[in-house]
Amino acid sequence: MSDQQQQTINPSTLSFERALKELEGIVDRLERGDVELEESITIYERGEALRNRCDALLKSAEMKIEKIKAGRDGQANGTEPLDG
Repeated sequence: MSDQQQQTINPSTLSFERALKELEGIVDRLERGDVELEESITIYERGEALRNRCDALLKSAEMKIEKIKAGRDGQANGTEPLDG
């Protein structure tokens, strides 16, 4: 998929892995420094949207994680929400 096609996909529809991969590509391009100023601004803004998507997906996953409760005998006897 070309850079132009990627930029037309709404970040809020991407999986974590796909958003992260695209974000890494943007970081690589910006670090190389071979992108013109206007394009740098555009892809930076896209990177910010992708970072926000990854952050939201991670926070959602954290909220789903449960902590295993152990009884006096050390055996698992249930779960409880992970403390925030």
